[in-house]
Amino acid sequence: MPTYEIFIDGKPQRIELAKNSERFFTVKVEGKSAKVELQTDRLNLDKPFSLSIEGRNYQVELPKVDREKPFQIKVNGAAFNAELKTPIAKAALASLAPTPSAPAKRTVTRNQVVEGAITAPMTGKIVSVKVKKGDSVKANQVLCVIEAMKMENEIGAPRAGAVQEVNVAEGSSVSEGDVLFVVG
Repeated sequence: MPTYEIFIDGKPQRIELAKNSERFFTVKVEGKSAKVELQTDRLNLDKPFSLSIEGRNYQVELPKVDREKPFQIKVNGAAFNAELKTPIAKAALASLAPTPSAPAKRTVTRNQVVEGAITAPMTGKIVSVKVKKGDSVKANQVLCVIEAMKMENEIGAPRAGAVQEVNVAEGSSVSEGDVLFVVG
């Protein structure tokens, strides 16, 4: 499961999120796992929505999230101040309501080819991300560093171009073959 970091009322929370289907997710917060069901077929973040977590229902209000600024989440009327600390956390929230601009972690199989995709050569943890979406990169420029088996491995751009997708953040786990970036 990809790992995300969010601060709720100033306290860091380590969150792992796996999408099981369009409406069902597995969420692990600080090591405790829960099954989450989205109570609607289509999520509109402009309106309150309902979640069922382990059979308990929650009404959630979530404003448009700007990862550069703190924001407020309301759950059953109670307000919580939240702050995203890694870009991938935005992807986690966006995965509840996919949009064309939302980065999505993808795995490339032998039968798939993604033009410009840079995949993880090994399973590991992202130590640092050196670029963001829209950056121009040169051939062999370091895009990120992956730690695997106590070794740090620099992942470079195979060619010059513009970064079209960033699907990882510092602290996230990746598996061999996961699409880290798309450079076009």
